[in-house]
Amino acid sequence: MSRTTDYLHAKGIPFETIPHETAFTSIDEARAVGTTPHLVVKTLLLDSKWGRALAVIPGDRRLDLKLAQDVVGDHHVRLATEEEIRRDHPDYELGCLPPLGMLLGLPAFVDGDVMRHEEVVFAGCQTEAVRARTLDLFDHEHVTVTRLSFAPVEQLV
Repeated sequence: MSRTTDYLHAKGIPFETIPHETAFTSIDEARAVGTTPHLVVKTLLLDSKWGRALAVIPGDRRLDLKLAQDVVGDHHVRLATEEEIRRDHPDYELGCLPPLGMLLGLPAFVDGDVMRHEEVVFAGCQTEAVRARTLDLFDHEHVTVTRLSFAPVEQLV
């Protein structure tokens, strides 16, 4: 069991773990578990003058840094570097930060499109995904739901 699954168990949040081949991106994760990239969420670590925060967006999207800056209230918000992530969260593999701000002791901003889905999948580690109902996952997380990304061009056509 990982810190993430221990946390979910302790909170009484139903979830399923899905072992798979090594995946380094949310697109690879979606392929590995047989779902669409939009249902996979990726968790990004933001760095601002206020400290660190999580940005949770659909796996087929890119963070709009301008939107993140506006939401956080700091026009110098940036993505944390891989070195900073490794240093500050050594219990998690790169690309595998959970979308659980309370677990990590960080504020969490969740893209509104994530909340539209009944369930989501996220990387528990590079060889295991976690699937949970969206409302169960975020119900006690004190997240701020906001717009953080735009639909990929192919979805707009």
